[in-house]
Amino acid sequence: MTALAGLAALFFLTALAYSMVGFGGGSTYTALLVLADTNYVILPAISLACNITVVTGSTIRYAQAGLIRWHRLVPLCAASIPLAWLGGRMDVPERVFITLLGLALLASAIALVFRQPQPASRSFRLPPWAEPLLGGGTGFLAGLVGIGGGIFLAPIMHLTRWGAAREISAAAAFFILVNSLAGLAGHAQRLTANDSFTELVSYWPLLPAVLIGGQIGVWIGRDKASDTWLIRLTALLVFFVSARLLWRAAGF
Repeated sequence: MTALAGLAALFFLTALAYSMVGFGGGSTYTALLVLADTNYVILPAISLACNITVVTGSTIRYAQAGLIRWHRLVPLCAASIPLAWLGGRMDVPERVFITLLGLALLASAIALVFRQPQPASRSFRLPPWAEPLLGGGTGFLAGLVGIGGGIFLAPIMHLTRWGAAREISAAAAFFILVNSLAGLAGHAQRLTANDSFTELVSYWPLLPAVLIGGQIGVWIGRDKASDTWLIRLTALLVFFVSARLLWRAAGF
């Protein structure tokens, strides 16, 4: 129980930091669970459940603030959900995939560091064919690695000036929500077949920890932080994930 309490505290801090920019924290939850020697069979379901807990609250709060562009999220999410499912079914060499993914995220983080935020009036809309490709591509990557995909989507949105920083955080939160729900549905079928739900339930303290952390984080990100600060924090989180992926690919 002491170990679980410590894990819950780390999940709280992860949810707080990631929710400031609309992320769920799934990639870091997974890393923490691996370090805690969690059964690999139930690990993705725990991460996705925590993702959903965080970004559901984020989505509600962003929607209440009028920051979600629903009409623009439809083509993104409609393409991402089936491709996330397809990505989850594909098998690629682990080291090759992790290396390419880490390099792509590293490039996104570096680009974000040197990009200055633009006011909402300076944003522009991508061509009609581009947004489904963006949603489908990031959804496919999310399915491959078993996360919500916001950490791929947000840097691209910032670099293409999809909207203001808070609108991008709101879009990432909703994108993560729908992809995490789709992923969890698939994992739930597998857990039912393996009769692993009993072990899964024992990790329930992680859910209130990420719920509280996520609510605090989205409040800070929505109401207290500047656009420049949000973009730099996004870059830092993306860089952290990319460094961890490259470190793993190197065999350390």
